[in-house]
Amino acid sequence: MAPKPDSHTLASTSAASSDPSSTSSMDPLLLLLNFLPYSVLRPPRLRLKLPTSTLPSPMTVLSLVLLTYFMVVSGIVYDVIVEPPGIGSTQDPYTGSVKPLVFMPGRVNGQYIIEGLSSGFMFVVGGVGIILMDLGT
Repeated sequence: MAPKPDSHTLASTSAASSDPSSTSSMDPLLLLLNFLPYSVLRPPRLRLKLPTSTLPSPMTVLSLVLLTYFMVVSGIVYDVIVEPPGIGSTQDPYTGSVKPLVFMPGRVNGQYIIEGLSSGFMFVVGGVGIILMDLGT
């Protein structure tokens, strides 16, 4: 009766045959192409350091968050896409003088640039007020 193969040697031979990076299963030409250049050439020893960065201060983070909030609430994306005028104007029917117009009349979904910036500023002032009230308690 033939001896049974050891389970450890059976596992190592099956792993070697199924592993494509194993040297026993590689093509001899591929083996030469992989190892011949590196037997003559050596890669340089680079002593690279990982870049270190420090965390920004909490005030910098708050400033960036408030600036982003101001830009989003002000409608910067709308202003870039639609390109509305900065401020409107209307003529007074009695005197004939031209008066500035801040809110766009007749269009619910339209705004002048100054309208968006002023409303964004008011929202940011309200947010800063809430933060200051929280700090005061």
